[in-house]
Amino acid sequence: MIIRPRRLRVTQAIRNLTSETRLSPSMFVYPVFVREGKNIVEDIPAMPGQKRYSPDRLPKILERAVKNKIGGVLLFGIPEHKDDTGTSAWKYDGVIQQAIKISKREFPELTLIGDVCLCEYTSHGHCGMIKGGKIDNDSTLEILAKVAVSQAEAGADIVAPSDMMDGHTAAIREALDDKNLQDTLIFSYAVKYASAFYGPFREAAGSAPAFGDRKTYQMNPRNVREAIKEALLDIEEGSDMIIVKPGLAYLDVLKTVKEKVNVPVASYSVSGEYAMIKAASAQGWLNEKNIASEAAISMARAGADIIISYYALELAEWILNGEL
Repeated sequence: MIIRPRRLRVTQAIRNLTSETRLSPSMFVYPVFVREGKNIVEDIPAMPGQKRYSPDRLPKILERAVKNKIGGVLLFGIPEHKDDTGTSAWKYDGVIQQAIKISKREFPELTLIGDVCLCEYTSHGHCGMIKGGKIDNDSTLEILAKVAVSQAEAGADIVAPSDMMDGHTAAIREALDDKNLQDTLIFSYAVKYASAFYGPFREAAGSAPAFGDRKTYQMNPRNVREAIKEALLDIEEGSDMIIVKPGLAYLDVLKTVKEKVNVPVASYSVSGEYAMIKAASAQGWLNEKNIASEAAISMARAGADIIISYYALELAEWILNGEL
């Protein structure tokens, strides 16, 4: 007699009960683009379904985030004014600072995460200071620390440095502690590859480099062991959580990093992944709900404790409705 494993053909509830990999709304973080101005809600052509909001219109989408019980919202700022040093990034009344204050006033229970980087704020579109036509790592650290402090003072619960400068976590932790902001957590993009999947984001945020590329400070897509090194360095410097970015094309990296660290690890399902699913589903080639759900499951299966996704609101809703 041959004994074969049973394949469950049962209800969704029982399928969920017997699943090895579980999803919950609280593990999702929703990225939101906030642009300077008033009464603005505008479409992002490269990311159908996503929008840019002015700070005063941000509560419209945050209300849905709270209703769907997601873990947090990651805010990206788009200023009116850009310059060589990205001064708009740490202004008291900057676009992100305004957004954080309004959001905390309207939804004090919602976890707010501020993206700490300069590419959206600099006229050259790079994530750090330029000296002699090159990125100057050390002078950038002081600026990043200012940005993180300004966001924390505005009410951010977590700051997320995405610049990939060496020593950024240590500089930010020291600056936060000096301002008695010890409770502000650091969620670093410790493992961020120089990826072609970021194209739609750069259109959405207006952050494409004016010259060159970011390969000198973002990671080589061919490397895995480097990811472990970068993750451990950021944790040693004070990161409370870390991010592996992109998501689907780097599940092997996610799994490897997860096995080596003892802090929560996030997978960022980036704009290019979202845009591909949207484009294919618009053509009728894929079922959008099914493929977005499967993508999230694959990241959780590979070890993600947190999933940053442009589908976060829908995924949380499907979970709450017993559909995922």
